[in-house]
Amino acid sequence: MSTTTAPSQTRNTVYVAVFAAMIAAMGLVPPITLGVIPVPITLQTLGVMLAGAMLGPWRGALASLVVIVLSVAGLPLLAGGRGGLGVLLGPTGGYLVGWFFGSLVIGALFKYWVIRMQSKLLQLVAGLVATILGGIVVIYLFGIPWTAVVTGLDFKTSLVGSLAFLPGDLLKAVVATLVALTVHRSYRGLLK
Repeated sequence: MSTTTAPSQTRNTVYVAVFAAMIAAMGLVPPITLGVIPVPITLQTLGVMLAGAMLGPWRGALASLVVIVLSVAGLPLLAGGRGGLGVLLGPTGGYLVGWFFGSLVIGALFKYWVIRMQSKLLQLVAGLVATILGGIVVIYLFGIPWTAVVTGLDFKTSLVGSLAFLPGDLLKAVVATLVALTVHRSYRGLLK
């Protein structure tokens, strides 16, 4: 192994581990249940958004995947201390699968589009678009139909129930975008 790849591989491993730990730590914040649909509001999607926006597509998606795999393996890393195969097979499973693809989309958009914008305003707008697309649209695309199928709800009820998540998820998207852009301005090599 050459000396130039070892630090990069080590750095990538550390970034993935740190962001996986951050996503898991955000699960310590108690979930908020709505009663309309059996999917709680959690802080962990903020971690998923940050992983993609700060680490890029593959490292961000890998950080999300680590948390998903460890949770499915039985570690209580999800909000409320949940873990095990049941979380993937249950009503929240689609949202978990969406974490991987959401962070992948956010990371790709940040790496190849957002940080290349010339003005701070354009970066902010593009960052919000990227985070909303990956962190909300993509995750909901997996979560809403999955919840409908697993619970037996019709798609419309699952869709309407998920709208309760939207205000909080939009706030998370704003926070993730502002944090990621601030970090990228200070440390320009993070997405390389």
